[in-house]
Amino acid sequence: MARTTPPRPFDPEVLFPALAAHRGTTTRLHPRPGEPSVTDSHVGGPLLWPADTPWPVCTHPHPRDRGRRPQDIRLERFLGEFWLRGGGKPAGEEKQELLGALQDEYEVAGLEDTEPIPLLGVAQFHRRDIPDLPAGPDGCDLLQLFWCPFDRHGETGYGMHVDLRWQRSHEVTDPITRQPEPEVVGYDEYVPEPCVLHPEQVTTYQYVGLLPTELNTAITDWESPPGLQRGARPCYQYDLSIPPGWRIGGFASWHVTDPYPMDCASCGQAMALVLTVDSSEWDGGTYSWIPVEDGPSARERKEGMPTKVIVGRWGELNVFGCPADPAHPPRWSVQ
Repeated sequence: MARTTPPRPFDPEVLFPALAAHRGTTTRLHPRPGEPSVTDSHVGGPLLWPADTPWPVCTHPHPRDRGRRPQDIRLERFLGEFWLRGGGKPAGEEKQELLGALQDEYEVAGLEDTEPIPLLGVAQFHRRDIPDLPAGPDGCDLLQLFWCPFDRHGETGYGMHVDLRWQRSHEVTDPITRQPEPEVVGYDEYVPEPCVLHPEQVTTYQYVGLLPTELNTAITDWESPPGLQRGARPCYQYDLSIPPGWRIGGFASWHVTDPYPMDCASCGQAMALVLTVDSSEWDGGTYSWIPVEDGPSARERKEGMPTKVIVGRWGELNVFGCPADPAHPPRWSVQ
């Protein structure tokens, strides 16, 4: 079923004509639970990866020998949903014993901090399906997202490691049949659930903090005019400009940190937003973006977290690519 974003509460360019110069498009991906195939655009399904090409690995030195097994995480989720629907509820003690076993951590004997481990295959996106997906290098039309299952990277030692890979989909005639996975993961919410996508291109506007000062001030004054309680009007940030959820292209939100330059480490070019991975499809501040087809009761149901992925503290991961050469390494920000 297609997903349709409701009209905005107000037309941003009627309120602020100067916003026309800061308009763009983004493709909302609308992931929903399903059984994607290896040739589909999807989250959490099998990737179209050449059998004769090494799978991406993490080589950054960090502890990687202790955590939960991906298969246990998936089984725990399945059972939770099964029991929620009223299927085969075991007695309380039996249930707790089973869940306790699935939640155990394991240690991988002899796995050194510098030994390569497979990255988690998170998602893939075809240009044929997604209008805002940029062109890849040398005719590549398939973008694949990987990340390390441990938050132990960067200067702080608590950051993500993200990897983007491009493929020419028509050249992958002998895809891998069994996808490599790390034996254990350090963060349950980095293991995605299989979801099919329902891409929808929508209009979006630049993050408010990056708008010209005069326009920014006009928006702030409109949101909180004298005599009107704050929040009585829709909010530019959450209702009029940048939609929530997984999406391709458009503008990044900088609601946790101040905006800072995202320049390519290889060539110095200003990078563009390629992909946003959001911890939820909507939250208390973004209900106005819930697709029409999901209905008003969607607020209380669980469709808001179909992928089961959480980044940061219920935040969003913005991945940037180099427009001069998409093969250059990506950069990212967690907001």
